[in-house]
Amino acid sequence: MARRKSPYPEQLLTRHIQTKVTEEVYQRLDELRGKSDCQTIGELARRILSKDKITLFHKDASLDGPMEELTSIRKELKAIGTNINQITHSFHLATTDTKKNFQALRIVEEYKKVGLRVDKLFELITQLSRKWLQK
Repeated sequence: MARRKSPYPEQLLTRHIQTKVTEEVYQRLDELRGKSDCQTIGELARRILSKDKITLFHKDASLDGPMEELTSIRKELKAIGTNINQITHSFHLATTDTKKNFQALRIVEEYKKVGLRVDKLFELITQLSRKWLQK
């Protein structure tokens, strides 16, 4: 069974070019390939030769700390939300006013924790905005 014809015959790679490079050049190309959106060194070389766009990806290591803090705050807020839901459920099941008051005080404490985490979030966002908008 024959291969289906391409709807874009002008984009088919029909010419074969072979070259040799030094180990240093190969390592440089491989490093560039690892940081780019190219899957192979051949694809990278084709894009360089045809002057096509190569997208390079760069990871800013200075954002690792704030991102870890944001992740931990997210987990803490999720846990606090779960606690509030459980306390609210207990509140609705309570039969006496004393038990309801106790559950209400527990909810107030949980909301205070949320306030502290939100303040910490605002501090982090302020730091990140200073870094991003420093140009």
